[in-house]
Amino acid sequence: MTTMLSLLASLAVISGAWWAWMVIQWVWLRPRAIEKCLRKQGLDGPSYKLLHGDTNQLATMSRKAALNPKPLSFSDDFLPSVLPFYHHIIHTYGKNSFAWIGPTARITIMDPELIKEVLVNNKVYKKPTPNPLVRFLVSGVAGYEDQKWAKHRKILAPAFTQDKLKHMFSAMYTSCNDILVKPWSKLVSENNGSCELDVQPYIDDFSSDVISQNAFGSSYEQGRRIYQLQKEQAMLTSKVLQSVYLPGRRYLPTKTNRRMKQIDSELRSILSKIMEKKERVMLSKESDDHEDLLSLLLKSTTNINENLRMSVDEVMGECKSIYFAGQESSSNLLLWTMILLSQHPIWQTRAREDVHQVFGHNKPSYEGLNHLKIVTMILYEVLRLYSPATIFTRITYNETKLRNLTVPAGVQFLLPVIFVHHDREIWGEDAKEFNPERFSEGIAKATKNRVAFFPFSWGPRICIGNNFALMEAKLAISTILQNFSFELSPSYTHSPVYVVTLQPRHGAHLILHKI
Repeated sequence: MTTMLSLLASLAVISGAWWAWMVIQWVWLRPRAIEKCLRKQGLDGPSYKLLHGDTNQLATMSRKAALNPKPLSFSDDFLPSVLPFYHHIIHTYGKNSFAWIGPTARITIMDPELIKEVLVNNKVYKKPTPNPLVRFLVSGVAGYEDQKWAKHRKILAPAFTQDKLKHMFSAMYTSCNDILVKPWSKLVSENNGSCELDVQPYIDDFSSDVISQNAFGSSYEQGRRIYQLQKEQAMLTSKVLQSVYLPGRRYLPTKTNRRMKQIDSELRSILSKIMEKKERVMLSKESDDHEDLLSLLLKSTTNINENLRMSVDEVMGECKSIYFAGQESSSNLLLWTMILLSQHPIWQTRAREDVHQVFGHNKPSYEGLNHLKIVTMILYEVLRLYSPATIFTRITYNETKLRNLTVPAGVQFLLPVIFVHHDREIWGEDAKEFNPERFSEGIAKATKNRVAFFPFSWGPRICIGNNFALMEAKLAISTILQNFSFELSPSYTHSPVYVVTLQPRHGAHLILHKI
């Protein structure tokens, strides 16, 4: 018995020593070795700090920017207030620099050729495994890799073909007319031809209704509630990302953890009801020539081919992710477009003339959207200046050669989309100015065939819904321009803020005039 106890005690000591050694490797020895390796190759960055790295500084700078937002003019560089930490790193240590997200090194990549190499080789440069709490917001195909990503992408793709998009057009127009044009027309007519209002709630409702009806066949009320919950979840996610995640932290009964789980539970309940209703509709029909995204997802749960089959939980994850991404990106694109056209009336006039030349006073058509040259130029310029996604991250799990750089396993790459989009070396001295003319000959000409414009990512993992978002924006802005002119209200305060996506902090207060 004594021998057995001694053996167990010895095993406990050895096990404890092994775990202690692994922790020391994780929080100190390996980061220090990586730092030495990166500096030796000419990269610069802050010295590694035990366990936290630069996350305390990241959180402090973000908190200060949020507590003391400065009203900006449109000519101001808003990046120091939107992403203060990354702005500090790039401007202090240069474009070839690194920082520390906990014990993980994160290298900044701003060279378009290197960005292309990272985004094209998605089997080498993968998305980092997210903090488990982040999965409440970001799940589904956006977070998968390799075969699972390929399978989900293949299942989702048929929902975004040109035929499917064309079929969505009519319902999208109805939403635009009912949620934007009619209420705004009533307000304008009640106020002698013009009125001041914050258009953000209306545009949020419109984008929510579009994704609800066209992707899931659900009601306006359900879509609005899902949007409200996802919006709150995004704010909590931003808070979580400003600290180092320690194993097991998600199980702690903190106020943030509890609320994130409550939101997820309510979302699942709403989505379960939508899925059950959709299943009943599917069973009542022999066929559906225009099945929506949810129909395709639900059919996949019973597919006999394992390579085309999803579990019900995976379908739930895709629904959450697509609801958020589809609504948020479209809403922000349309909001910033209206704000910038209010600030640049000459471009608003040119856009309206473009719409009238293509559609006249008739209802916009799906085929006509591709003939809107000026509107397309404007949308590209808005996406360049105010990209909904401001940064992308990738990681390599094996030692990798990226051109002349040897990167140790476990190092992350930061692709700072919005910093690249604002880079004067790429776009010229007017890089921070609104100038749609730069896209007059298309994206390739504007970027000189480099990966310098990637608001929806690039390569194999480009956003599957990018054409959906652009169609929605073209339709909405065309319809609005046919019915209204608009200008900035004196109460509008220019203060972009980053909460998972780039948003106007104080809404979009405009003065609408009926045409």
